[in-house]
Amino acid sequence: MTGSITLFSTLAVRKALDDVVLAAFTADTGIAVHTVFDPTVQLVRRIDAGEAFDVMIGVTGSFDPLAERGIVDLATRTPIARSGIGLAVPPGAPLPDIADKDAFVRTLLGARSVAYSVTGASGIYFARLIQDLGIADRLNERATIIEKGFIAEAVVDGRADVAIQQLSELLFVPEARIVGPFPAEVQHYTEFSATLAAGAASEEARAFVDYLTGPGAAAAYRRTNLETA
Repeated sequence: MTGSITLFSTLAVRKALDDVVLAAFTADTGIAVHTVFDPTVQLVRRIDAGEAFDVMIGVTGSFDPLAERGIVDLATRTPIARSGIGLAVPPGAPLPDIADKDAFVRTLLGARSVAYSVTGASGIYFARLIQDLGIADRLNERATIIEKGFIAEAVVDGRADVAIQQLSELLFVPEARIVGPFPAEVQHYTEFSATLAAGAASEEARAFVDYLTGPGAAAAYRRTNLETA
């Protein structure tokens, strides 16, 4: 099999794809994969602007409105992995206590600045969480709020001393120290699925979705702080 496909993918699975899955898939099948990586919200904006894709990997629930608009084939939606949210601190910084909800809140309130994204799934959840915890006003008056990208960069360059993002995305900034996942009481898992574009029923696109659920991909997910779906 030869040819190529265009993949729109959330950042949460990028490390697994870049490190292992894309090269292995192409080596095994001869199919080239052209990639666009962005948070799911940004991918939808690209679609709204008329950009085309064959396969999309995004937050599982994000495909329902796209299906209603005839953009994706919901019958092909395939869960592949999920991620919890974690914290990172600057290189060399001591690891703060996040053993339970109370310690987690103390760590957030004691930070000079907490960095999070306004468009990523982790940031959207975190913004709602701090509202529910009653600390949003205090945190946001000194927060480092970022449109998109790898949030741990903010603790490396000094803009913040705590970064919040999917655990798999924190790995993209190896200089930062990953503290660990949110405590269970406030943890939130986001599931990611692959879905074909409506009309993208090519053998190449279907083969790629199948590959994303295979043992090689599953091992890559586990090595990059993801859990298999």
